[in-house]
Amino acid sequence: MGLFSRSSRTIGLDIGSSAVKVMELEKDKKDPKWRLRSFGLVRLPPEAIVDGAVMNASVIVDAIKELVNKHKIKVKDVVSSVSGHSVIIKRINLPLMSQEELEESIQWEAEQYIPFDANDVNISFQILNAQGDEAGQMSVLLVAARKELVNEYQSIIQEAGLTPSVIDIDCFAVENMFTLNYDPPPGAVGLLNIGASSININVLYDGLTSFTRDLNQGGRQFTEEIQRNLNISYEEAELLKVGGDTRDADAVVPEEIESILSDVSETLATEIQRSLDFHLSQTPGLSIQKMYLAGGASRTPGLASAIGRRSGADVELVDPFRRVEVDERAFNPRFLHDIAPQAAVVTGLALRRLGDT
Repeated sequence: MGLFSRSSRTIGLDIGSSAVKVMELEKDKKDPKWRLRSFGLVRLPPEAIVDGAVMNASVIVDAIKELVNKHKIKVKDVVSSVSGHSVIIKRINLPLMSQEELEESIQWEAEQYIPFDANDVNISFQILNAQGDEAGQMSVLLVAARKELVNEYQSIIQEAGLTPSVIDIDCFAVENMFTLNYDPPPGAVGLLNIGASSININVLYDGLTSFTRDLNQGGRQFTEEIQRNLNISYEEAELLKVGGDTRDADAVVPEEIESILSDVSETLATEIQRSLDFHLSQTPGLSIQKMYLAGGASRTPGLASAIGRRSGADVELVDPFRRVEVDERAFNPRFLHDIAPQAAVVTGLALRRLGDT
């Protein structure tokens, strides 16, 4: 066991609006392949997180403690992530300068691009082309997250007895997972993380982020439409959305569910395409030939095909375990296959190590 670097070990913790997921990955110094050490999830009640805002912190804390205890996780350092309207991501062009010079001026630069008071946000950046272009401009990815949101997540993690070491962004976690598991084709690729209450869009061009956007829509719209149309509880509607059980078979006409899922799928696909069209209109000649879907709601029947029809792109569900070594004696392969798109963010988080940029 001495081959593993204990000092930099972390766990990924994805606090989503429908579930909390935890994952630990390990890698032998002599073997570049990542191995799955721990993975689990606990469902959250629909009122725990509403529109990205934490409404019931104690339920989330209990869920994290349950996961840590159940999976006998000893590592304390946590990499988690945030998303939503409290996070701003912009790709900006600035005069060519060094990393040190940008660190000194980033606060002032950020004030021109973010709609929040600069004192209320945590700011980070990444230089995408350090050599600059012919005009002496360099491309910088600017990220700002409201301190209130970050502090809330840090507080929850600490209350669960863990140490918040890195707070990432959901769409970058998915990108991390994607980079490990896939060889992206040249040109533009769309990564869509479709969760219960939000959709994170990340367009990569030649492996670098060129556009991101978060939509305040997601899988809950399917559930709420079923609930409203059939006048049943949220829990019953959720069951029907994912296939129901034997008791539901006699009570509901399947075609009715299919019709509702189809209508909501078309609505979500249209909203996604509007965002993509906006980006494509700013970049003449750019087209997205391939899209990868992540998130629990991505498996909703009809959604992937609706996105494919609207975009004209080839659409595929991601497999975050594609290049991860899994001991099938310790983890049920069928469970991992079924849960795979939902594990995209937590896999990307589990890949991070202390000291990563």
